[in-house]
Amino acid sequence: MSWGILIASITVHLILIYSIFDVYYTSPLVHGIPPQSINSQDFPAKRVFVISADGLRYDTFNKYPEMSPYLHSIMNNRKGIYGLSRSHVPTESRPGHVAIFAGITEDISAVAKGWKKNPVQFDSVFNLSSNSWMWGSPDIVNLFDDLPNAVSYSYSADEEDFAAADASNLDKWVFDKFEDFMASAKTNEELKAKLNKPKSVFFLHLLGIDTNGHGNKPRSTQYIQNIKVVDEGVEKVQKIVDDFFQDQNTAWLFTSDHGMTDWGSHGAGSDDEVLTPFVAWD
Repeated sequence: MSWGILIASITVHLILIYSIFDVYYTSPLVHGIPPQSINSQDFPAKRVFVISADGLRYDTFNKYPEMSPYLHSIMNNRKGIYGLSRSHVPTESRPGHVAIFAGITEDISAVAKGWKKNPVQFDSVFNLSSNSWMWGSPDIVNLFDDLPNAVSYSYSADEEDFAAADASNLDKWVFDKFEDFMASAKTNEELKAKLNKPKSVFFLHLLGIDTNGHGNKPRSTQYIQNIKVVDEGVEKVQKIVDDFFQDQNTAWLFTSDHGMTDWGSHGAGSDDEVLTPFVAWD
């Protein structure tokens, strides 16, 4: 083989390899678009609560309605809308929540950061809110708290123990801290004023189901019972909110960032991993 053919072959291979990265490893973000103002002040709701049950499979949520009587009562009595949502590969917590709040497929360069940091800036509902509050895992809520109008509360990463006998305590922590937060607002006039502003966003990230799925598998008692913990917590949160605001001006969204395989993994594109529940009401 002559040197000319060898060099030509290497060049062609390098071009083909480069083309793969150029086509698939490019950012989906479009920068420079001017923001669109909202002229109407007649909002459907003053505030929105997004509750994400991390790792909750659509089929498991539907198979055990007795584990979530409150959410199923909303569905069965037509108090809201419900259905199936489809997440996107990679079915991981960070890109899943970026999709929920920013409406974009995660920037592929985030893989170099282990899906932990924001390699590029992007818009989300938190940017456009008057105030945002978040509770949950530090890996998730801290992704969105680098804004002057956003405050996050998270437990220590050491508490995320996949070997724990029952990880539902992670969700109970979120519900308890939210209750404490709302109780403090009753005697804190500055906080109360912020809470009463329109365009407020509240995000409750519940990692217990995902952690129980990794450690005990999705068909385990711990995973299924954790759905009950979440359902009771959602009902409790809504009661606290209704009692505090007393204006029936709150929108609610319950969903999940991804599901999970029978052996307790996620990341790929099987139905068990991408299909999640979706319930919205006011």
